[in-house]
Amino acid sequence: MKEFAYARAGDAAEAATLIAQRPDATYLGGGTNLVDLMKLGVTDPGLLIDVSRLPYDRIEHREDGSVLIGATVRNGASAGDPGIRERFPLLSQALLAGASGQLRTVATVGGNLLQRTRCGYFQDVTKPCNKREPGTGCPAIEGAHRDLAVLGTSDHCVASHPSDMAVALVALDAVAHVRSVDGGSRTVPVAELYLLPGDTPHRETVLDHGDLITAVELPPPPRGARMRYRKVRDRWSYAFALVSVAAAVSVAEDGSLRDVRIALGGVAPRPWRARIAEERLRGARPDEETLREAARAELAEARPLPDNAFKVDLATDLIVAGVRDLVARRDRA
Repeated sequence: MKEFAYARAGDAAEAATLIAQRPDATYLGGGTNLVDLMKLGVTDPGLLIDVSRLPYDRIEHREDGSVLIGATVRNGASAGDPGIRERFPLLSQALLAGASGQLRTVATVGGNLLQRTRCGYFQDVTKPCNKREPGTGCPAIEGAHRDLAVLGTSDHCVASHPSDMAVALVALDAVAHVRSVDGGSRTVPVAELYLLPGDTPHRETVLDHGDLITAVELPPPPRGARMRYRKVRDRWSYAFALVSVAAAVSVAEDGSLRDVRIALGGVAPRPWRARIAEERLRGARPDEETLREAARAELAEARPLPDNAFKVDLATDLIVAGVRDLVARRDRA
């Protein structure tokens, strides 16, 4: 690990001033991903600006059913919050499916959103990687790619996004609150926070240098919605998703789907909102054939590689099972 400086920001304005002065500076939250990348030599910031103690550590439940989660709230606190568990169980389940209990007590909501891919070539500085060093190539395409993406990829990068939490947030139409270095603020839908690789895979988000995520806001859940996060992985705990699905559905009196929201993890460079499948299912009766046709339509543009082609069928099955089981749970209620 290269030598670096450290500063603890007293407030957001100080953090902005510090980072504006140093193009090699970066924010530090829980550090559960950043510090690992520094140890591996993947990134070497000259200044770490600790923002973990800024006043963004609260969860605010609002009368309209929405919730504002501060960016420095720990993942464990979000997962265990009674209001989130009651109204947004999808988010709690996704958080509990990620990492370990120890890491969840340290990792922050803001940091979770900005964690980087676990592609082995990205993390190995002895190998070329367009995401780490633009123009050097993507050896994963011909090499080890079983765990990598099948949707939204390019000839320059096939890395997959690692976050479980972000998949749930995308399905819930969450937005990120962002503070810029000049003190201005804006909101960015989490679904639009991430960039697809195209020919610039090193550009991963729409954030500019010095932008600070201060909170994540979830709108009220859909009326009568049932929701669940399902994750398929190689082992039961402490493993990233091969494929995951976040689904929230509400059923009309006639048995048709009044509302359906689906997001996929483990299959794309960003949490993948399954809008094609949603459009086909909204207003339809969720029989097996209809569910499978919608799921297949969503995966029609997949670009699998030899060793991860199984993800196409797996994602299809998970969409079908996820929606079907939520509907069945409603019928049993």
